[in-house]
Amino acid sequence: QVQLVESGGGLVQAGGSLRLSCAASDRTFSSYGMAWFRQAAGKEREFVAAINWSGGSADYIDSVLGRFTISRDRAKNTVYLQMNSLKPEDTAVYYCAAVRAGYGSRRYAGYDYWGQGTQVTVSS
Repeated sequence: QVQLVESGGGLVQAGGSLRLSCAASDRTFSSYGMAWFRQAAGKEREFVAAINWSGGSADYIDSVLGRFTISRDRAKNTVYLQMNSLKPEDTAVYYCAAVRAGYGSRRYAGYDYWGQGTQVTVSS
């Protein structure tokens, strides 16, 4: 059973930056596809970005392209989401997810493990 623990959320002004981290408890993490989703109040959970097991391939929703970067450190069992030029509409709870297959889709139902979430609030 893989446990995922997110950190790095907080309150930031529009235009600012945050880096989210997701630490996995299991060494098999290195073979998993990873992703970040977010859920704003009153809205459905939304795909943000995904990265394959090697870190060589990534996918982003259009609204974060050029502003967010997903990366992973397999030696540290950690995946990151660097968020720059933040906007108020980025405000949400951000969740880390893992899939035993080497690469995940944009569907949240396709993931095997989830973290507890970390709040990101962007003020205008």
